[in-house]
Amino acid sequence: MVGEIQDILLIGFSAVGAVYSLILKRGGLAHVTAVARSNYDVINREGIHFQSKKYGDIKGWRPDHLCKSVAEAADRPYDYIVVTTKAIPEVEYNDQFPQPTYMLLQNGLGIEQDLYNALKALSNKVEPKIISCGLWIYTNLLAPNVVEHGDFDHDWTMMVNTAEESSLLKDFANILETGGGTVNIVPEVQCIKFSKNLWNISFSGIMMLTQYTLPAFFQPPSEDPSISYEPYVYPATADLIKTYTIPMIMAILEELILVGRVLGYPDAEDSLPSSLPSFILETSWKIHAKPDSTHVLSMLLDAQRGQPIEVEAIVGENMAILYIETLYALLLVVQNQLLCRLRA
Repeated sequence: MVGEIQDILLIGFSAVGAVYSLILKRGGLAHVTAVARSNYDVINREGIHFQSKKYGDIKGWRPDHLCKSVAEAADRPYDYIVVTTKAIPEVEYNDQFPQPTYMLLQNGLGIEQDLYNALKALSNKVEPKIISCGLWIYTNLLAPNVVEHGDFDHDWTMMVNTAEESSLLKDFANILETGGGTVNIVPEVQCIKFSKNLWNISFSGIMMLTQYTLPAFFQPPSEDPSISYEPYVYPATADLIKTYTIPMIMAILEELILVGRVLGYPDAEDSLPSSLPSFILETSWKIHAKPDSTHVLSMLLDAQRGQPIEVEAIVGENMAILYIETLYALLLVVQNQLLCRLRA
């Protein structure tokens, strides 16, 4: 109910999970339990240091309750479980407590189906409650307990059909908005998630394969050779990037619009407008041409950490035509090697 304190379990305490735990807690409408696995010790000892352009510089911040594992957190009922990783609670949770509402803050298309099927298998009598989101947020984990965050966080959330589900969704949106988050409720979330995939496929895929962040594509070359910055843009080849690389990015974005049309998403402002590729390219250029652009997209960040990348959910779901198939074919080689290292 609106105004009541909600018990929320957040699984995945890296950059996105940390920022959303802050948003949930700062509004005073949620009691937040967070599962921090690899960074539990340092957060338990020192808390989190947020370097946020939106929420300020906050040191020593902690959720209400910090756990090392999902199993440790599964000792009480929750109203909502927010998932920012591929993990879901163990099935033993269902033996003690009724299933909560799951909120998926994850990239990719069709990610809800596996969770729905798993929950449905636990009990055919109870219909699973899943809120799926398309998330726009500039945040990176600079250290195990240091989170860099830009000046916005925005999620688009599905509006469901029944009055009960609609009320549930509005209640959770109220918790986020009270904490300072920005939420849009839309009639059909898969289209919104598909439009987010335009950013992920074009920029994450190319950044992953080149191993360079977006300033290497968009920053103007330095007029003063003595000025050192990363990534440095060499004047002699900067024009070639504009001539060959940027048009290729645009071609990928336009291919994705064609895929969206096949999926039935219309050319409309509240769906998948034909102007979206130009908007994405111009907006990204404006952001990453600035000297203070340091954001690393998640696919490259995962690879740098030796973790698997979201090839299937982001790229494989959209594989249809030349440029996207080329990205997919090359990213499969990267994914294969990352998985081999994990098993070595």
